[in-house]
Amino acid sequence: MNKVLFLFLRRMRTPLLVLIGAYTLAGLGLLLIPGVDEHGETWRMDILHVLYFLSYTATTTGFGEVPRDFSEAQRLWVMFSIYLTIIAWLYAIGKILALVQEPAFRQAVRYQGFERHVRRMQEPFYIVCGYGDTGSMLVKALVHRGQRAVVIDLNLDRINDLELTDLSSHVPAMVGDASVSRHLRTAGLRHPLCQGVLAVTDNDDANLKIAITVKLLNPTLPVVCRAHTRATRDNMASFGTDHIVNPFDAFGERLTLALQSPGLYLLREWLTSVPDTPLQRPVEPPRGTWILVGFGRLGGAVKQGMKSLGMGTVVIEELAERADPDGPSLHGRGTEADTLQQAGVANAVGLLAGTDEDTNNLSCLMTARALNPDLFIVARQNHYDNRDIFRAAKPDLIMRPSEMIAEAILAHLSAPLLARFLELSREKDDDWANELLSRITGVTDEVVPEVWLVNVNDKSAPALVRLLQEQSVTLGALLDATHAWRDSFNCVPLMRVREGEALLTPGPETDIQTGDRLLLCGQPRVADRFHHLLRDVQALRYLVTGYNRPDGWVWRAGSGRGRPGTTGNTN
Repeated sequence: MNKVLFLFLRRMRTPLLVLIGAYTLAGLGLLLIPGVDEHGETWRMDILHVLYFLSYTATTTGFGEVPRDFSEAQRLWVMFSIYLTIIAWLYAIGKILALVQEPAFRQAVRYQGFERHVRRMQEPFYIVCGYGDTGSMLVKALVHRGQRAVVIDLNLDRINDLELTDLSSHVPAMVGDASVSRHLRTAGLRHPLCQGVLAVTDNDDANLKIAITVKLLNPTLPVVCRAHTRATRDNMASFGTDHIVNPFDAFGERLTLALQSPGLYLLREWLTSVPDTPLQRPVEPPRGTWILVGFGRLGGAVKQGMKSLGMGTVVIEELAERADPDGPSLHGRGTEADTLQQAGVANAVGLLAGTDEDTNNLSCLMTARALNPDLFIVARQNHYDNRDIFRAAKPDLIMRPSEMIAEAILAHLSAPLLARFLELSREKDDDWANELLSRITGVTDEVVPEVWLVNVNDKSAPALVRLLQEQSVTLGALLDATHAWRDSFNCVPLMRVREGEALLTPGPETDIQTGDRLLLCGQPRVADRFHHLLRDVQALRYLVTGYNRPDGWVWRAGSGRGRPGTTGNTN
């Protein structure tokens, strides 16, 4: 039975019985008490007139006495009936108002609306498990891209924040534990339009259970998970989780890349950040001895990368069990000047404030900068609400775990080949990266570019496939055609994949064949217009070849079968 109806009937059983009893008693009295007409003859009301009279009397409409004038006895009974039914209605209405305000009833109504909305969805969507800092970024980015999302979160306040957020499309949300299989099924786990599940709660065990549930109930559905520890990451990978994001290991790799090759680091940041946000400025961390304040998950990942580059580190850790067993380690929070001086802050080149507390990280940052103004400082920001404080502190580099997870997931969803491109690009040098960066800035207008994938097949690019059947097409000709169609269409090719073989930054002379996959980047929202052109046979043929060949038999016959040089409608 419907949960809302079940709760209503269970809580309203007594009020309904009171109403039924009041109307039954009032009706019986009107049926049994006789009336007297003007001739002195007695008469009695039938059931139809009793129901009619009680109906308009209970609603205080007051049409008068029907079907005839009442006797004194009948009028006395009507007065009693009026007060009786009014009291019964007041009691019932009070119970209804109390029921509506009950959390269980309101949750049941919300749950039913959520279930109905998900069941009726007619567009592809993602299930986002957890609406914290990471989940909110993902939902906003998905909606901004024209995609749909469904949210599950345990915290009612977060769900209320989602409902108050100004989004271009409605995002159905449910209060519940996303690791419970029943909630995942309600959120559309087996819905034919569900595109994947994003497990981004702040609990590794919950994310692990979500991944297991998805792989058991819908094995073909992609699942992307957040993992804070390597043990959880390895566990998720053991049963085929499609993509796992560990923000601490990822940042350790990025910082190592920035120390090794600043150009490649900046390229990675530009291509994986949220589109349409300002481009990050170049970062060149110095090599030498670094002080790592906090030797948890982040400190361990950063030390491992620096050790691979032959750099020395000094660890400051408050918990004795977390002390670095392989190097110098001091006991303390890192917020005191004495501890930093013992760690050699005067001679260090960099400092990582990487504890779990934002307050301690900010205090460490300010103290260290007062002791050594030339220090390169990396600060960890744990909570998104503290972004203004960290900006005011002006560290050289900010590590935001939630933002890193969101960026990595969005990059994976929007362009699965991007991870392969970034992996292959690490074999290149800084000169190659800097040249590509300059090309990207030439077309993106100082904002983070959008990266998209073009599959050259009948489904994704039917116009291009048809043109390839008629003649050869180079990448330069295709990009020139798109730029001629819309001035803002300029984009940069990142990679071409053909039969598993990848070619980085293909040149204008690179030929295109059916079955190729092209990885491109450009201004946000250009991808939609690009895909639209690849479906418009007439426009693409005209822009690539320079002439228009009508497709219809009558038009081909009347236009000389589209001879070169023939002009016509280009739309």
